[in-house]
Amino acid sequence: MNEVAAALAFALLPVAGNLSGGLVAEAVAVNEATLSYALHAATGVVLAVVGLELMPEALAVGAAWVPIISFVAGGLVFLAADSLLGGVAARLGGDSGARPWLIYAGVAVDLFSDGLMIGTGTSIATSLGLLLAVGQVPADLPEGFALMAALRARGVEARRRRLAVAALAVPVVAGALLGVRVVRRAPPLVRVSVLALTGGVLTSVVVEEVVPEAHREGGARFAALATVAGFAVFAAVSRYAG
Repeated sequence: MNEVAAALAFALLPVAGNLSGGLVAEAVAVNEATLSYALHAATGVVLAVVGLELMPEALAVGAAWVPIISFVAGGLVFLAADSLLGGVAARLGGDSGARPWLIYAGVAVDLFSDGLMIGTGTSIATSLGLLLAVGQVPADLPEGFALMAALRARGVEARRRRLAVAALAVPVVAGALLGVRVVRRAPPLVRVSVLALTGGVLTSVVVEEVVPEAHREGGARFAALATVAGFAVFAAVSRYAG
């Protein structure tokens, strides 16, 4: 199996994790407390991805100010997307449906970063790409659950939300292809700037969209523990899965 085929095959693992979480959310009754816990857990996972994987890697090269600026640029990308979706929603008669789709965009960016890491890792060694892919699955399960539950809570019809979650395979595959064919050949500073930009987008999404959505659903009493647990689970996977 050549490295491109291997990267694409490995990229299907995070997709499967995300879809599995979404299917669980479809199969069970999700009340406000459950959704709040799921969104808080997803917040912890994403913060761990940014804080333990993306930014340490980005800051490990010289000229750290470049990825730092890229991180800020990621926040600007989020603001542009927020403004665009808010404007569209206002024209349709309100912005109540915009937030779940911004969360969707955040999950898509996270999966894109998964694919990017898997593709780049596979170009170095097939075993590394596989290890990175397996390590992302526990993080993608709560994200898929929280996303599907949020779409369901906001009244998005079943067929539409299932197609939307299935379509999340696209950013993972795109990231894997970009990683294995393009990013690995780019200068190190360019590679880490892409990671930092991704980190800026993800941080903005969880702070501005996921957490407010979690509290809109009631902010279950011990939900903060779900955030810490999500962070801890990803930290354990990152540490012990290489």
